[in-house]
Amino acid sequence: MAKAILTTKIDPTYDDLPEQRYHFPRTYLRQVEAARRDWIVYYEPRRPSGDLMKTGGRQAYFATARIADIIPDPSKPDHFYALIEDFLHFSHAVPFKEADHYYESGLRKEDGSTNKGAFGRAVRNIPDAEYDLILAAGFAHVLGNRDRERPTPDPAEEARVGFGDNPQMPFEAGSIDRRIVTQVLQRPFRDRAFSAAIKTAYHDTCAVTGIKLINGGGRSEVQAAHIRPVADGGPDSVRNGLALSGTVHWMFDRGLISIDDDYSLLIASGSAPDTVARLINPEGCLLVPSRADERPHSQFLQYHRERVFKG
Repeated sequence: MAKAILTTKIDPTYDDLPEQRYHFPRTYLRQVEAARRDWIVYYEPRRPSGDLMKTGGRQAYFATARIADIIPDPSKPDHFYALIEDFLHFSHAVPFKEADHYYESGLRKEDGSTNKGAFGRAVRNIPDAEYDLILAAGFAHVLGNRDRERPTPDPAEEARVGFGDNPQMPFEAGSIDRRIVTQVLQRPFRDRAFSAAIKTAYHDTCAVTGIKLINGGGRSEVQAAHIRPVADGGPDSVRNGLALSGTVHWMFDRGLISIDDDYSLLIASGSAPDTVARLINPEGCLLVPSRADERPHSQFLQYHRERVFKG
């Protein structure tokens, strides 16, 4: 077995749903086969779609997962699906290089420049040590090695709670504790990582009420909620999560409120008290992240409406 990097765009060219499947041509079958039943890292390239004129992708590693199996695509010859399990978003997206450090040694030429030929391969096998370094950087906040990022913070709030620039320095290969890898399967670790990713994506703001509360210690009072529960096969993905205040989280988990595919908010008539409408923001729609790939996925929203919602 071998670890691997899997490249997937914001608007995938292939039939990817990173939380569940990775679609690829026969060209990469050998590399994906090498990572079967092992861990992979997802990478977001500079181009967000198949349009060669568009740019704006983060050029960063953003999640880890395991390849459970590989099956042929029944509708497209010479194409395959890697079936994914144990998906977990990083609490911090990791650039492919920081200063002069490349997380993948194969991307660096001897003169220190980027090997564009290697970079162009959508699937790249990497040694355990390089996977460990990416993992430690991606979960640095969860491991206590980095403050959680607050995107575009309010200057007054930043001064009040002491959030300043705290750039991540690359980890050294000998400094990684192999137990980090085993923690990725443990629920407490996954809950902390999921919570950090959700709070960052939603700027610590409740997606239903629009309220943002930060306590005196700089801790966000918003909670991270799964749309499709983990107990029912829901992944620890930002697209399967919402930032909700405690009361709204309770109502959402009990099906008193739900969300349509256009992000309009739904209230269970006859099950929820009339006063629930007072909690919802004036627009009556979910307040979603600015990045399209961090917004709730329709597949998870449909599950909640059909299996949890009491409307």
